[in-house]
Amino acid sequence: SRLGILIARHLKRLERVILGYLEVCDGPEEEARLGILETLQCTIEHAWPRMPCRLPVLLKALLKMIWDVHTDQGSTPEPVKAALLQGATECLILLDRCSEGQVKVLLEGVYSSCEENRIRECIRKVQENT
Repeated sequence: SRLGILIARHLKRLERVILGYLEVCDGPEEEARLGILETLQCTIEHAWPRMPCRLPVLLKALLKMIWDVHTDQGSTPEPVKAALLQGATECLILLDRCSEGQVKVLLEGVYSSCEENRIRECIRKVQENT
């Protein structure tokens, strides 16, 4: 957040780091993933004009992470899973705002074809947010 809009200079490298951390489970407390979701939120808030072109990659990574968290049978406690899903949902909402509703449109097909209530709940929150 200290860099503000200057973070746009580093988006290419930062995007690779964010994607890498979203992909990997880092143990029961998931500190790295929670931290990277916070970083992504801050990045979206400060560099929002540059986010629509990164939307396909970020949307795919967030949805994959949501699915991974939902299907995780490991030792991750429920409150940590809920925090991860909440953080990912907030990122999706921010991406939707800066892309003028494109995320909602893209998530319509996912929502209608998904049978998992927890994932549908995340998508519903994004679709209901204005």
